[in-house]
Formats: sequence, C-alpha cells, structure tokens
Amino acid sequence: MPTTTTNGNGAPASQPTGTLLIRQFQYLVALARERHFARAAAVCHVTQPTLSSGIKQLEESLGVLVVERGQRFRGLTPEGERVLAWARRITADVQSLRQDVDATRGELSGRLRVGVIPSALPMISLLTAPFAERYPGTSITVTSLTSRAIERSLEEFEIDAGVTYLDDEPLGRVDVVSLYHERYVLVTPARSPIGVKARETVTWHEAASLPLCLLTTDMRHRRIIDGHFREAGVTPSPRVEADSMEAVCAHVRHGVLSGVLPQAALAILGDVPGPTLRVIPLTEPVATHAVGLVTLDRDPPTPIAAAFRQIAREMDIESVLDPSSNLAALKIG
Repeated sequence: MPTTTTNGNGAPASQPTGTLLIRQFQYLVALARERHFARAAAVCHVTQPTLSSGIKQLEESLGVLVVERGQRFRGLTPEGERVLAWARRITADVQSLRQDVDATRGELSGRLRVGVIPSALPMISLLTAPFAERYPGTSITVTSLTSRAIERSLEEFEIDAGVTYLDDEPLGRVDVVSLYHERYVLVTPARSPIGVKARETVTWHEAASLPLCLLTTDMRHRRIIDGHFREAGVTPSPRVEADSMEAVCAHVRHGVLSGVLPQAALAILGDVPGPTLRVIPLTEPVATHAVGLVTLDRDPPTPIAAAFRQIAREMDIESVLDPSSNLAALKIG
C-alpha cells in the first residue's frame, strides 16, 4: 500500500504516490452522480469501504483532496470537480474502446442510453426497436429528460444520444440528425364548446379559453406552445400541469380537460378521434418545430452512438407523422 503524506490542511501532499486505475475513476463518477457513498457503492457492485478506499487511493495518486471530508457526502472540492471532468471522459473512452474491440469481431455490445424530451417519447420506439433488432448484443435505457438536461447529460457522458428540439434554443457541441417536424393539435372532449361544433381547425386564441392540461413550464414543449399562445395574443391558465406527456394524456383522456399535444402523443391516447374526444389541428399560427437526434461531437465517435445515429438516418419518421395521413396512421404504439 502507498504511504500518504499530508500538508498542513490534512490534504494529500502534491507528490503522487500511487498508480491511477480506471476503477477509481468509475467510483468517483458514481459518487458524483449518486451523491451518497452507499448508493454509489451499490451501483459499482462493491462494498462502501471498497469504494471509499478507492477514492482515497485516487487522492493519493493525484496528490489532491477530491472529496470534501465528513461523515456523509458533502460534495467535491474545486480540484475534485476538475478530476471529475477527466474521470467522466476517461471512463467514457474506456467504454468506447471496449465497444470498438467488440465491433471488430462483428458484434456490438454495451448499453445505449438515450435521453428523450417528453413530447417525443411516444415515437422513440421507431428508433430503439430497429436498433435492438439489428444489435441483439446491446441493451437500451430510455430516460425522459428536458432539452436542457439532455445537453448537460451528453456533455457529462451520462447518455449516448438525445432526441430533442433543434431550433430556437442553442445546442452544444453535438452532431445532429433531423428526424421530423413537430406539429400541434388540440385534443378536446366531444362535448366541449369547440368539440360539439365538429371544427376542422381551431385557433390558438380559442384553445386558450378551454380548461387545459399542459406540461410544466420547465419543459421546452411548454415554452414553445406558450410562445404560440403569445403570438395569438393570449396567455393560457392551465387547470392542471404535469411533468410527463403520459400524465397530460391521462387527464385529457378522462374527457374533462383539453390539451395542446404534439402529433406523436396521439399514440398514447388510443382511439382518437372517437365518440368522446376530438382532435383538431391548431392554426393562427400554424406552427412546426424541428426534432432530431443529437450525439456528442467526438472523434472518433462512440460505436454505440454511431450505430444509433445510422438507424436514425435510415428511418423516415417524418412520413409516419405526416399530418396529411389518416389520424389512425399516427398510432405508433
């Protein structure tokens, strides 16, 4: 075991005394993510003393204090934050190396981690299903994230790819594959003032007068539709707000509230239009927003992200969500 000398503040001396190991970086990344020693140890499939010892060895090797000292996790030191950034990059590169070696044998392995904005979750199977079929040696995790969280998670190597909006808000250092243009419809009870009239279109101004269920304001989709309401000269006062598209659709399906939904979300509602719900395109303005797949701009790219990007290029999701098609064709679940 290496010996440790400390400075007057109790931190390890600046002279490195050990060898850096990938496992130590993995411990640090897990600890920063979980912010709890026991949970981080469980994620790494080791005991808490083993994880703590690994962190201490990392500090000894680098000659700096990485974790704030205390009985519980209190955070990282400024030096620890810098080490964490490198640890994330190093562990991501090691994972990519393993995938690349597997690919040379004609097989792709590992876990594909995809962050998806709530409004695009209903269509994500159009990408993940063919990926799973083509690469049976992989597994997939899909997580609902805000557009801002997707950008941050890519930069911190917590996800391999994201499905997010491509316009209006600046994107980071990413490669982009355009998927489709999101269009908006009002889903309203058939007995509502607008539903009973069997309208072919409805204005944003009219929709604002209905009792609405909308996503919460931290979601990019909500900020988009609020902008279109402002264009129409109104501000909606939703009766219910939810942080998932599934929750919004559940309230709308109940037949009391109306919702402004992207076309892809119609898959969640089931049989619409029908005897209880009406689906009416929104106009004045007619609005569309680009949605695409983003992956971190790296050279070389990670094999699993490159493979998923190729699937996205091959799929014609725009045609599946074509507003000129029959509404029944939008059922992609």
